[in-house]
Amino acid sequence: MGIYEVTRDNYLISTNRQKLDVFSIHRFLTQSYWSKGISIDKTKKSIFNSLCFGVYHGKKQIGFARVVTDYTLFGYLADLFIIEEYRGLGLAKWLMESIVNHPEIKDVRAIMLATKDAHSLYKKFGFKLLEDPEKYMKKKNW
Repeated sequence: MGIYEVTRDNYLISTNRQKLDVFSIHRFLTQSYWSKGISIDKTKKSIFNSLCFGVYHGKKQIGFARVVTDYTLFGYLADLFIIEEYRGLGLAKWLMESIVNHPEIKDVRAIMLATKDAHSLYKKFGFKLLEDPEKYMKKKNW
């Protein structure tokens, strides 16, 4: 898989892992409701095992998302964020457009995610509440 990049104005979305600021990602995630207190080692491992999208303004990383996937049947979208000072500029929407149009995952049969408060964003990209939630199970270890 090659590096996927899209640009708009002075912003860049890239899957180039070399550009990722792992410590900034960790700093954000450890304060988030979904990964509060996550260790740097778990952050690094999750990045290593995912298709990652960094969002940059110049050289500064201002956003992130990752997809855990087999590139054919299933994917799980996780850890999507734009740092607070850049919110309200349409960057999360642009990030989602870039993810769903990525040539390696645009035809994956199903992509799931979990969110507490961003349903309206994800609905714009075809995500819906589970039709049969009683069919789904989860095992939680931490």
